[in-house]
Amino acid sequence: MSDKTHDEARAAGATAPAPATPLAPRVLRWEILCVLALSLGAAAVSSTISFVGALTATESLAEQTASLVNPRAVERPWLDLSYQIYAVVFALAPVALVLYLLHRTGDSARTIGFDVRRPGLDLGGGAALAAMIGLGGLVVYIVSWQLGLTRTIAPSTLDGNWWDSIVLVLQAAKNGVLEEVVVVGYLLHRFGQMGWSPWKSVLASSVLRAFYHLYQGVGMFFGNLVMGLVFGWFYLRYGRVMPLVVAHTVIDIVAFVGSVYLIGRLDWLPV
Repeated sequence: MSDKTHDEARAAGATAPAPATPLAPRVLRWEILCVLALSLGAAAVSSTISFVGALTATESLAEQTASLVNPRAVERPWLDLSYQIYAVVFALAPVALVLYLLHRTGDSARTIGFDVRRPGLDLGGGAALAAMIGLGGLVVYIVSWQLGLTRTIAPSTLDGNWWDSIVLVLQAAKNGVLEEVVVVGYLLHRFGQMGWSPWKSVLASSVLRAFYHLYQGVGMFFGNLVMGLVFGWFYLRYGRVMPLVVAHTVIDIVAFVGSVYLIGRLDWLPV
């Protein structure tokens, strides 16, 4: 081999990326804690405090209201719209963070199935999950509200602007991406790298999901726990988070946008 060839080989080796080194479980634990402290772990703590406040209030849970999407600048529609878009965009920062962290350790969005390689499974599986979980969740909500175990949920209290439905769809998509990428795709992948069994990982993920919905009441805590178990099973079965994103987004679009048109028209629906 000539000197020139040796020089080219050395240059190529100098610029080639080093293979990613697996992180120790202790490092992964701290990484997970930091991610959750910046996202849904903090939401779980806030939700628990809110639930304690609701329990100690003079009204029963069913007499209290939990509003999900609220105005941010009353009587100033364009300022309100700016705040709403800002809230959606920056709420997705933890998703960018976990995708970056996965990339740093030799993984990627494709590793957890957050891509568009399999649109048939993503759309078909997502629609089936949305129908099953959505209908089941509605039953849980109505029954638990009747039993006084759940707060009255107002999906939207926006002021009737032309852009309300657009914001509600964006909020639904944000919820689907944030929760499923972080709580299912990222956490289950990292838990597996730490040596956890699949179902221990799914249970931990589901309990976290239940706790950041606890502010809605006991009924929705258990409803979201079951949702987490079903979504976790689906992820273990197919290794893709995108169908879960689709399902969650569809469920929230129906809840958010549907509530705008159903309030006052369905007497049996507690909203």
